Amino acid sequence: MNAVGVKKHIPVLAKEVPEILVQNPAGIYVDGTFGRGGHSRLILEKLNENGRLYAFDRDLEAVEAAKEIKDSRFKIFHAPFAEMVERLDSIGVTEVDGVLLDIGVSSPQIDDAQRGFSFRFDGPLDMRMDKSTGQTAAQWLNTASVEDISKVLKTYGEEKFSFKVANAIVNLRKKQPLETTKQLADLLSDVLPRNKKDSQQHPATRSFQGIRIFINDELGQLKMALNAASSLLKPEGILEVISFHSLEDRIVKRFFENCCNPASHIDPRLPLTADQLPKPLFSKAKRVLPGKEELETNPRSRSSVLRYAVRTAAPWNEQELT
Repeated sequence: MNAVGVKKHIPVLAKEVPEILVQNPAGIYVDGTFGRGGHSRLILEKLNENGRLYAFDRDLEAVEAAKEIKDSRFKIFHAPFAEMVERLDSIGVTEVDGVLLDIGVSSPQIDDAQRGFSFRFDGPLDMRMDKSTGQTAAQWLNTASVEDISKVLKTYGEEKFSFKVANAIVNLRKKQPLETTKQLADLLSDVLPRNKKDSQQHPATRSFQGIRIFINDELGQLKMALNAASSLLKPEGILEVISFHSLEDRIVKRFFENCCNPASHIDPRLPLTADQLPKPLFSKAKRVLPGKEELETNPRSRSSVLRYAVRTAAPWNEQELT
């Protein structure tokens, strides 16, 4: 077995994630969002020589960064985490002891101006997590209707001035195509008022979030990944999900609630015995927030929420999440 490698950054909830996830040092684990490998390295430290860790990432740069981990217990797939069942099955892995999903955009993606995720840097208006496929944010914004742009900004960015923004985008592109993050950020600064409750929040924050989520189908991927991960887990296996905003956390919370209490959706007037009621698919669902010390040393953890639960022995029943 080779060395795990040197840590390059501390991910959010770095202490809690591996302690909760790794209950069997010889088990098989999945890190659904490798990023730059912070959580993966910490998980590997918890495993013995028989343990295995399989990581996933849509970002080719993340897959390239994973080559720094010279460890025979580790393998990464260039694929979205929603495809974990098919990818693991291709190498003969059909059940695992734990899965971690760290949702959303990673710090390296935000900090690289060429990726187009941030309004803080001027760069191409791309926003794709996987640059090898799909349309860029610029391509979509330059062709979508006012109604479609408005719907995305309202649904995924929770932007209350979505129609006003969409109108401004369509009017601007009649004169010149939208090509850079600065163009979009400047437009949003001109069109939108400052947040009265949070004067430090840039007017572009919500719109950039909404466009990014749409371009990468982040919520759709999350819903598929929750089902995929759950179907892989052994009894007593653990699913951990870290989210960074309310749209994601709402989906995760509802998912665990449905899985822990499936009988709550059944009409109590139906004459069913206890044996006929659906059995819980997960138990012990809990929420963990970053502590005071982490909040002081790692500002990115401010909005993070970790939810986790323990898989029961009940046969998996895919959850429909709207």
